[in-house]
Amino acid sequence: MSFFPSLRPKVYTVSQVNAYLRGLMEQDLILQSLWMRGEISNWKRHSSGHCYFTLKDEDSAMNAILFRSDARILPFAPENGMNVLVCGYVGLYEKTGQYQFYVQLMEPEGIGALGMAIAQRKEKLEKEGLFDPDYKRPLPPYAKTIALVTSPTGAVVRDMIQVSRRRNPAVRIVVVPCQVQGEGAAASIVQAIKLVNAWGGADVILLGRGGGSMEDLMPFNEESVARAIFASRIPVVSCVGHETDVTISDLVADLRAPTPSAAAELAVFQREEEKRRLFSFWDRIDLAMKNRLAEEHLRLTTLARRPAFRHPKERIAQEQKELFDQAEKLQKAMIWRLEKEKARLAHAAEQLHLLSPLTQFRRGYWMVTTSEGKVLSEMAQLQEGDEVVLHGAGGQARARIEKKELSHGQEETNL
Repeated sequence: MSFFPSLRPKVYTVSQVNAYLRGLMEQDLILQSLWMRGEISNWKRHSSGHCYFTLKDEDSAMNAILFRSDARILPFAPENGMNVLVCGYVGLYEKTGQYQFYVQLMEPEGIGALGMAIAQRKEKLEKEGLFDPDYKRPLPPYAKTIALVTSPTGAVVRDMIQVSRRRNPAVRIVVVPCQVQGEGAAASIVQAIKLVNAWGGADVILLGRGGGSMEDLMPFNEESVARAIFASRIPVVSCVGHETDVTISDLVADLRAPTPSAAAELAVFQREEEKRRLFSFWDRIDLAMKNRLAEEHLRLTTLARRPAFRHPKERIAQEQKELFDQAEKLQKAMIWRLEKEKARLAHAAEQLHLLSPLTQFRRGYWMVTTSEGKVLSEMAQLQEGDEVVLHGAGGQARARIEKKELSHGQEETNL
């Protein structure tokens, strides 16, 4: 009999071990709340809304999960290859025995979550052409009605009204109140822009607010606000924050002003300056008219001093004499031309008379034709027994060819 009773080891199941390890992890203060740096890879969003991915560095990797409720509030879209800072806890999935990191917060390393969200949104809208200068419209030079889309309280709206009134007391200012900060601000801005367009009575919209942090200005970086500005039929001047603050609203608007006061300066024409410009223009027109009248008066005076205007009868008599002289010259030229043509015609008639057949007949020449009137000019056309007609001075005679006789060995025709 052994002095020590036999000792049997306690045997655990896999589930018990995994549950034990999970408990250890849940009791560890470090593992239950820690920040970790890594690069995203194998990013996949499940149909359930949960996101599964791997966090890795140069030497190691760890599976991670971002539940749907936490993924929904992320202001940016995680991508493969993005370096991020994540906050959460390490837990064990008992079913598979794998531990993984449960992400509760995530932000891009370097520029932060809001900065990454704005950068991604800018890239998307720029690809769609919302920043294209070809779509930007010029401001009306003489705006009569200005719509201020901003918070109805605070220094911004007072500054814009004051500057507008100073530049043109007659300008009509319509304040369209909206929320410019916090939850629901983007929807409020969109609704205000649509309201002004539906009304249609404004010449230009000034959209703005005072300076603030990136979080404060986020409503003006929202995609819905950018699309509302782009769809506006009324030109929009964006004046968000200070001069160094540049939002997506500034990029998509028809014009960006560095401050709300500067926006009022750009949108409202200065009435007194315009009056001075018009008066100066009127003075130039008046001076030009006076100079033109003086030039025309001098020209008229010069014309009145000419002999034609001082002694019109003498001028008319002189012109009549020149007219008569020209008429006489024309008549003489016509007579000379007629005589010349008459002589040329007489000469042509004489030449024609000399060439006339009648003249030849008087010299003893005859013309022989057939009984049908065809002229016979060659011996070959005559045959013995042919009847011909002889044409001569004083008349004609009919004859018959009895015999053809040739001279010098050729036959010759005898009538």
